[in-house]
Amino acid sequence: MISRILSVLFLCVLVVGCETPPTDNANGGANGGAGGVGSENEARPAAELAPGISDTVYFAYNSSALTSEATAVLAKQAEYLKGNSVSVVVEGHCDERGTREYNLALGERRANATKQFLTNAGVPAARVSTISYGKERPVATGSDEQSWALNRRTVTVASKIS
Repeated sequence: MISRILSVLFLCVLVVGCETPPTDNANGGANGGAGGVGSENEARPAAELAPGISDTVYFAYNSSALTSEATAVLAKQAEYLKGNSVSVVVEGHCDERGTREYNLALGERRANATKQFLTNAGVPAARVSTISYGKERPVATGSDEQSWALNRRTVTVASKIS
């Protein structure tokens, strides 16, 4: 009798553990949102911080170094932020490879590299905060290089200062 109860409990735990987590469409989750991907092969353009200014920069595999493309986007972000009463949160993201802990640390390094660029360009440091989501909030759900490249990013999320 005890073994039957344990078997049923084990199956319940197994089913709950395998449940697909809900997506967060309002925050650019796996199935939509800003800069999201509707399916594995259908990429949507990155969202805009302001008209003509992308909110997303991308990184090479296992790197927090800013590329020339990233610095061009961040220079536009900095100009916008210096001229507007806006505070931002820089979100660091990674692809699915690596441990959760490693990707949280890498996402933090990416967010800090982005923040450092913005503050060096004249954005007050008090208006820029960072957070790392590691691999927890992918915009592309595929397990291929195209999806991984879209997930290696930082996203600058702005809010008006009251």
